[in-house]
Amino acid sequence: MTDNDLYGPGVMKYIKKAEKFLVQKEKHIARMKKLKFDTIAVHGLYTVEEALAQNQGAVIEPLYLSTSQAYRDSDEMEAALAYLIPTWCYTRIANPTTYYLEWVLALLEGYQTGHDTSCLVTASGMSAIMSAIDPFLVKQKEGAEKINFVSSVQLYGGAFQLFSVRKMQERGIQVRWVEHQEDIEEWKAKIDENTRFLYSEAPSNPQQSFCDVKALVELAHSWEIPFIIDSTCATPALMRPIAYGADIVIHSLTKSITSGGLAIGGALISRKPIATKIRNENPLFKQSFAEYVKFLPYRDTGPAASPPNALFALNDLRTLRSKMDVVSANSEKVAEFLNQHPKIYQVDYLGLDSFPLHTLAKKYMKLVDSDDGKGNEINRYGHLLSFRVNGPPQNARKVFDNLNLIFRATDLGRIKSVATIPAISTHQQQGEEAREKADIPPQLIRLCVGAENPDDIIADLDQALGSL
Repeated sequence: MTDNDLYGPGVMKYIKKAEKFLVQKEKHIARMKKLKFDTIAVHGLYTVEEALAQNQGAVIEPLYLSTSQAYRDSDEMEAALAYLIPTWCYTRIANPTTYYLEWVLALLEGYQTGHDTSCLVTASGMSAIMSAIDPFLVKQKEGAEKINFVSSVQLYGGAFQLFSVRKMQERGIQVRWVEHQEDIEEWKAKIDENTRFLYSEAPSNPQQSFCDVKALVELAHSWEIPFIIDSTCATPALMRPIAYGADIVIHSLTKSITSGGLAIGGALISRKPIATKIRNENPLFKQSFAEYVKFLPYRDTGPAASPPNALFALNDLRTLRSKMDVVSANSEKVAEFLNQHPKIYQVDYLGLDSFPLHTLAKKYMKLVDSDDGKGNEINRYGHLLSFRVNGPPQNARKVFDNLNLIFRATDLGRIKSVATIPAISTHQQQGEEAREKADIPPQLIRLCVGAENPDDIIADLDQALGSL
C-alpha cells in the first residue's frame, strides 16, 4: 500500500513539499560537514537564506517562545502529527530553537568521525541519561527476565542514584559495577546474555577515572549491545567517542558547553545505526536512536528543554573549542602547582604525566583541529581536577572555607573557577561505602578551573592552603 492509498491529495501535497525541503537540508548538512569545527559551532544549520526568507534577516537564530505550532489546514495537521513532514507541533515534543541546538550538536559530535549522528536535547543532563538508558531496560520475553547493565562506579552522584536506587532498588534491574574502568577484563567478567548496555563516564567527575573507549566499544559490540558514554567533561572539542564506534554520547549541557552558567540542559547524541539486540518494531530505534526517543518515549514522558535555555547553550557553544583550549591550559598549570604543594597528598588530573591514567587519556583527549607543528593534534585534558588535602577531613573543609576568588558551589564547567567537596555535596547521598568504591574520600576537593588568569587562581589556592 502506497502513501497515495493511505492519504488524500491534500496530505500528499504537504508530503511532497516536505520531501523537497529535506533534500535541500541534506545538501546543506553535506556542505557543513566539509567545514571546520569552529565554523560549524558558529553557524550550525542556520543559513543566510533562512534568515532573510523567514526571520527578517536576523543574524542569530530566533528564540521561539510559543508553546505550539499552527497549521494551514487539516491536511497539514494530519501530515505533521503522523510525522510525515517536518514539524515541531508542541514545545514538549520539539521547538524550532531547540532544533537549531540539536542540529549543531549532532554535527559537532559526529565531526570527522565518519558516522552520521542524530541528537535529542533535554531539560537536564539527568533527563538525557534517563532517556538514553530506559528504552533498553524493557522485557523481551515472558517470565522473570534478569535484566542487567554494566557501569563504571565512578559516576556523577546523580547518575549513581539513578542507577542504584531508581533502577536497581525500585525496579529490580541489576547494575553490575566496575571499580576500575580502565581494566577491560573487569568489564568482560560482568557481561552475560541479559546485559543490555555498557555505560561509562570519562573523564569521570570528580576523580578523573578514564576508560579505553575503543576497547569497550569492541567488547559491547561483540555482545551486540550499545556502548553509552557520558562525555560531559571532555565535550566534543576534546573527544568525540563516536569516532571509536560509541553508540550513544551523553552531555550535561549545563556544564562546559554552557560555560556562562545561565542554562540547564542535556543532550543525547546517537550514532547511525546503534548496536542493539533489543527487538523494537520502530526502525528508528536502531537506525536513529535519538530521533526514536524524541518522537516516542520523550513525547510521552516530557523532559523537554526550555527554548531560552537552548538558545543560551547554542550561544555559548559557538566558542567551545577556544574556551576548552584556554581552560585546559589553565587547569594544567594549576594542577602542576598543586602537585608540588606539601599540604596535598594527591592530585587527580589526566594532564599530569604522573597521573596513572595519563597515558590512556592521551590516546583520546585532543583539541580538535589543533596542530603541534608536525601535523598532530595537541593533547588537552579539560578543566576538571581534584586534589586531596593532608590530614583529617576538617583540613579540607578549612582550605575550602578560606577560598576567596574561587566560588564554593556544586556547579562545574563554568567560565569562573568553582570548587566543592563532593563527599558532602554532589556525592553525599551515595553513602560512605559507595564513595569508598568510587574513590571519593572526604579530603577530596573538586576544582573546575575557569578562564581567569591561572596565576590568580594559584594565589587563591596558595593562601587557602596556608590556613592549615
